Amino acid sequence: MPMSEKKSQKLQHLKTGGFERRWSLAKASIVAGTRFATSSASTMFSNEATRELKRKQSLGEQAEYLVNEMGKLKGSIVKIGQMMALYGEHFLPDEVTRAFHQLNDNTIALEWSTIEEHLKSQLGEKRFNDLIIDHEPLGAASLAQVHRARRKSDGTELVLKIQYPGVADAIDSDLSLVTQMMRFARVVPQTREFDEWLDEVRLMMHREVNYPQEMETTRLFKEHLKNDDRYIVPKIYPDYSTPHIIAMSYEHGVPINSNAIMTLSQERRNKLAEASLEICCREVFEWGEMQTDPNFGNYLVRLGDGDTVPDKIILLDFGAVRDFPEDLLELARNFTKASVTRNKEMMLAAMHGFSFLDAMPVEVKNGISELFFLAVEPFTDLKDAPPEAVTADGRYIWAKSNLHNRVMIKAAKSASNRHFSVPPKELMFISRKFVGAYTFMTVIDAQVDGQKLLAPFLAKF
Repeated sequence: MPMSEKKSQKLQHLKTGGFERRWSLAKASIVAGTRFATSSASTMFSNEATRELKRKQSLGEQAEYLVNEMGKLKGSIVKIGQMMALYGEHFLPDEVTRAFHQLNDNTIALEWSTIEEHLKSQLGEKRFNDLIIDHEPLGAASLAQVHRARRKSDGTELVLKIQYPGVADAIDSDLSLVTQMMRFARVVPQTREFDEWLDEVRLMMHREVNYPQEMETTRLFKEHLKNDDRYIVPKIYPDYSTPHIIAMSYEHGVPINSNAIMTLSQERRNKLAEASLEICCREVFEWGEMQTDPNFGNYLVRLGDGDTVPDKIILLDFGAVRDFPEDLLELARNFTKASVTRNKEMMLAAMHGFSFLDAMPVEVKNGISELFFLAVEPFTDLKDAPPEAVTADGRYIWAKSNLHNRVMIKAAKSASNRHFSVPPKELMFISRKFVGAYTFMTVIDAQVDGQKLLAPFLAKF
């Protein structure tokens, strides 16, 4: 939809009332469930291959229908679906995750009159009147929208991230509604792993709307990176922040995947890529805390002059930051060290003591080892990398490596083994983060000496 059309469309309020949402989703689940049952009955006398093909087709159609109905309700309903798309591939059929990926976070904004009333109730008249706030939002997502502001007293530029009224209180009921809808429509498995995953989605959702925690995490990352001029973390302004509003410095920058980035020299793009990868390494090897949402919208770049002023990565949105148990961090570090050296004995030793790995037979563990050996290809000596993916001076050419597809094919083969166990959710978060980083490397056509970049972290470890 063109931006001009979106600006002309505004919502007066978000439907967070239980009855409205229950009725909408109940109707959708009944329709989807009836369609699925009818489709199944129509293939009763078909052969097994035909029945399976028809089942998958019908499952995909009903999942798309349900996702379309969820998108109309916005709020935490949309965010729940997005999280299931991002992390649910181990629990949901492919047809369902593909449908969830269609949920668009770039939603229609709330009218200014509604936001203004909400801001005044949160800030009070005095603090509200300290600011000149742009009535047109910079962006609108499923849980919040962002407005630019300026402090009257000194002209300081701010950004206000404003959580929609009522969304935090609706999370638990919305998740229950979505779960009931999907189960009634028969598009999700009835398994213990799926139930455990729903609990994790619930925790992630509550973390997303916990603005005091997000403000503290933002301060923490700003402290981590205060002496590194390659990064910018916004400053928090507590005077204009509340449990439902985050006020931070407005940081000028361009999107990661913009034409301005793509037209930079190869050297400048390589430096941005190295800085991005280094953040991932520091999260795993030093901080034990990670921004688990790989969305490109969480990053901007402040362009330098290509000479004395460096390009800087602006880190935004720390609502998805989480810490990890030390034993799983140790496992991730051991896996990395064993993988870059192609040491299968070290890899098998690292797996010992983790129930989800101990239960697997040796051949499955060997398959997992081969998967990790491939996944860390950019950080090795590149002897096994495709020749076309290596520069003359030994840098890895991400865009020519086809690494993502090769890893996905091997991962699917490992996961299809009947002895494969679903890994802990924390390892899936780490995996998803690096998939996002790898995608970034490919999009900007980076050429990086990954072995040199990773070596200092392995040496410390």
